[in-house]
Amino acid sequence: MPYKEREISKMYYTMGEVSAMFDVNQSLIRFYEKEFEILQPKKNKKGNRYFTPEDIENFKIIFHLIRDKGYTLNGAKDHLKNNMGDTKDNQRVIDSLENLKKFLLEVRDQL
Repeated sequence: MPYKEREISKMYYTMGEVSAMFDVNQSLIRFYEKEFEILQPKKNKKGNRYFTPEDIENFKIIFHLIRDKGYTLNGAKDHLKNNMGDTKDNQRVIDSLENLKKFLLEVRDQL
């Protein structure tokens, strides 16, 4: 069996890394943290925020609802309260489809 390289994932992401991932200002991330209860990054003694992969997924859901679907802040909060399980499942499907698209585009470019 050939050696398969494992994908390395981090346990914690800094505020700068998260803002670069989503191409947003750090102030927007802090604002969403105050507005949405599901975003709970860890803070060290200095007050630096460290986001877990679960926090990243939750931020991705919030970002998708507000930016892509056009929800208001209150609408997104209500949607998350009432449909959290469905919303997480939908986000997983979206992520897998985006990964599939990325893979197919790489294959097309190699041909």
